[in-house]
Amino acid sequence: MVKYINNNSGFQQWNAARDANTKKSRLGGILWWFILFLAAWWLLSWWMAPNNTSTVSDTTKTEMVNVSAVPVSEISSENLTANVQGLRISDVRLLKYAADASDDNSAPVELLGAENTYALVGMIANGTDVPTQTTIWKQNGDTYTWRNSDGIEFTRTITIDGYVISVADTIKNTTGSDIAIAPYAEIIRANDMESSAGVYTGSVAYVNSDMEHEDWPRIADKSFAYSTTNGYVGFVDQYWETVLSVASPDQTMRVRPLGDLFSADAAAAPVNIAAGETKTITTNLYMGPRDHRILQSADTYIAGIDETVDYGWFWFFVRPILWLLHILNSFVMNYGVAIILMTLLLRLAMWPLTRKSYVSMMAMQKMQPEMARIQKLYANDKARMQMEIMRLYQTHKTSPMSGCLPMLIQIPIFFALYKALLISVQMRSAHFLWISDLASMDPYFILPILMGATMWLQQHLQTASTTAQANDTVAQTQKMMKWMPLLFTVMFAWMPAGLVLYWTVSNIFGIGQMYYIKKITRK
Repeated sequence: MVKYINNNSGFQQWNAARDANTKKSRLGGILWWFILFLAAWWLLSWWMAPNNTSTVSDTTKTEMVNVSAVPVSEISSENLTANVQGLRISDVRLLKYAADASDDNSAPVELLGAENTYALVGMIANGTDVPTQTTIWKQNGDTYTWRNSDGIEFTRTITIDGYVISVADTIKNTTGSDIAIAPYAEIIRANDMESSAGVYTGSVAYVNSDMEHEDWPRIADKSFAYSTTNGYVGFVDQYWETVLSVASPDQTMRVRPLGDLFSADAAAAPVNIAAGETKTITTNLYMGPRDHRILQSADTYIAGIDETVDYGWFWFFVRPILWLLHILNSFVMNYGVAIILMTLLLRLAMWPLTRKSYVSMMAMQKMQPEMARIQKLYANDKARMQMEIMRLYQTHKTSPMSGCLPMLIQIPIFFALYKALLISVQMRSAHFLWISDLASMDPYFILPILMGATMWLQQHLQTASTTAQANDTVAQTQKMMKWMPLLFTVMFAWMPAGLVLYWTVSNIFGIGQMYYIKKITRK
């Protein structure tokens, strides 16, 4: 019986038809899921577009200390300037970054510049006095000194290296007994929560070599505490971050709401200072851009700080793309041109796959008359028709999915570049032709329209010259793909201009490749 069924041609036809229908349904399902995925991504991007909110969900009030009597001094370097007022550091201005990304001559970016926002580096002691927020220090350049009533000398030295502000507190115990000093530090920032689609913003805490993230809504609702031997805590925005690290073991770090403010603090275990002994406690503050190269330099002072950069799922593509963009920009001195060159290099790298795909699509065009004949001949026998069509595909060594391969390969590159544009500070103020910020949308929608037009032309050249019947897999695919240029145009209208530039150049290069392959094939 088994032998009879295996030799039965009707069963074989049914089995082939089932396989053909399965492949056909998979093809349609993949394409529709791809379209729905892109539409969902666009809706998510629109919903999470940058906006400012003010959420107050905690009754804890910030302790307001009047420090008006404490003199204000300024520390500066080639990268930043900041105000020092006793234990506080505030009004940190990043001299190499303009607050208005479209105007290089605007005022510099300012961190902790709002009212009652600052970084505080202090100490707690039992049995003796330590400097408080109202203490008036004696200043000599970047060195501040103060002596308490017991004769204990406190010397604070503030230095800047890159975007790291180091606060070194040297305590000289001139008494006849031991003392214990516990260092602490705190960053208080405004509740000006700004979100960006695809980029993590909120608090960060490096706890025992593990990264802890909490987004703005969660911080607004409740507090978070961490125990660690060492690490750092602070806040990250799309392009900037403020992080503190106390160079002392056994710390408790917290992130919490303070009324209309947010606080991140760290308190370390007491440091014992014997009679006649001098010890130094150092606290490092990073106040600067979320640039991986700069953060790697800061890692000398704050271990693991380079892990605050969110590369997303496709991190293995994002890092090489950023590296390549920076290298190309160092030669051409324009990130727009660098994106164009990078696109060409990527298209050339995918040339073997693209060529095979285009040749396969041209083979499908040639087989359309034969496919139409099969559809007409077996119009009343769907199983036989599908079996003959699959046999035709095998004869011509092609597949309905062959034309989608280059697009599918570009999807991870697309999302990697999207992430690279959003996290790269350099892209924030990168100019190209009429575009003043490649990380923002094209204000005139020129690039999205050009992208849609080139996508339509590329798709038109790929369309089979002979129209297949309605039940043909290729024809159904083409009907679905007809709406892709319009969908992409609408979706890309609010995407970063650098991303749209990449896709447009990729389309134009693809059109050129197609003309070349057709010319070679005819010969």
